[in-house]
Amino acid sequence: MEFIGTLCLILFLTLFVGHYSQRMGVPGVIGQLLVGVILGPAILNWIHLNTLVQTFADLGVIILMFIAGLESNIALLKKYLRPALVVAVIGVIFPVVIMGGAGLLFHFSRLECFFIGVVFSATSVSISVEVLKEFHVLDTKEGATILGAAVADDIIGVILLSIMVSMMGDSAGNENLGLVILKQVLYFVGVYLVIKWIAPYLMRTADRLFMTSSRTIMSMIICLGMAWLAESVGLSGAVGAFFAGIAVAMTPAHEEIDQSIEPIGYAVFIPMFFISVGLNMDFSHLLQSLGFVILMTVLGIGTKLIGCGLGGKLSGFDLTSNYVIGAGMISRGEMALITAQIGFSAHLIDPTHYSDVILVIILVTMIAPFILKHAIGHQRKVLAK
Repeated sequence: MEFIGTLCLILFLTLFVGHYSQRMGVPGVIGQLLVGVILGPAILNWIHLNTLVQTFADLGVIILMFIAGLESNIALLKKYLRPALVVAVIGVIFPVVIMGGAGLLFHFSRLECFFIGVVFSATSVSISVEVLKEFHVLDTKEGATILGAAVADDIIGVILLSIMVSMMGDSAGNENLGLVILKQVLYFVGVYLVIKWIAPYLMRTADRLFMTSSRTIMSMIICLGMAWLAESVGLSGAVGAFFAGIAVAMTPAHEEIDQSIEPIGYAVFIPMFFISVGLNMDFSHLLQSLGFVILMTVLGIGTKLIGCGLGGKLSGFDLTSNYVIGAGMISRGEMALITAQIGFSAHLIDPTHYSDVILVIILVTMIAPFILKHAIGHQRKVLAK
């Protein structure tokens, strides 16, 4: 029953703090992240990231990315696939080279430096999606490029991490790298089959079932099933949920599903995800590693902002679009946290450095929505002239 009280407190605070954040012109997600920081170990130490909170947070990520897939403009995603790939590749190279190189300044081993670069190569687009939705920019060329690039660089990051774990010969990586990549290729073949035939068939089947909300239940089965399969082949569950959203969006039921899934996500699970990011904050060793944290936070922002912005420029976007794309790719969130945790379990980083890396991930993630909001506002001012 203690969790019920915790859940009640979290929902109450995120509701009102999110409201007043938006009234002050700050993205609502920032208010929710700050609630997690204040309630968690960093300040009041009232709530900890236990199994139940983490489970609800994981479901929040999955539902948020499912909604992003549902609301994506499929034609735009196809149209901007090439720019998305260019943005993704450059957005991986910059953090791996620059942030990995910066680790040498702090006498990290070469393996740790490469691992830090890999951690910060992944984009956690779920927080950017929330800001894009809040400012009605998800269904634009910039939104489509950010979504496509985020999925692509998650895949690249997973492959790099798999290579590192396999090279270590650790028990966490005892599966052959070639087999891991083969599974991921087969997964994307399966994604095509789901979008083309399986999801439409399942949604038609749901129409014939004598159950309340049968379409909504079936869409959640597709969402959770694809997320689980993505996790089982070493990808992020968020990637699977995103493609599940696209699959359902291609069926006649997409508008009904969108309207029914949003209340499920935003009533409980999505706020828990944003809270969980704040709960990871810990200031206990901040003074000893302040220089590392500050430099890596600046580089964490700059490598994606400049690198992905450069990718946009090479793809023919104008300066304001490049700013939006770069800003939308800054957030690391759960994908970087997952990568860091896997690497830590495989002994790719020293425990004393691990907590510093986690702090940098969270700081970058909390700053990212402010920069994205500024980028969107700047673009609108330029277009209004």
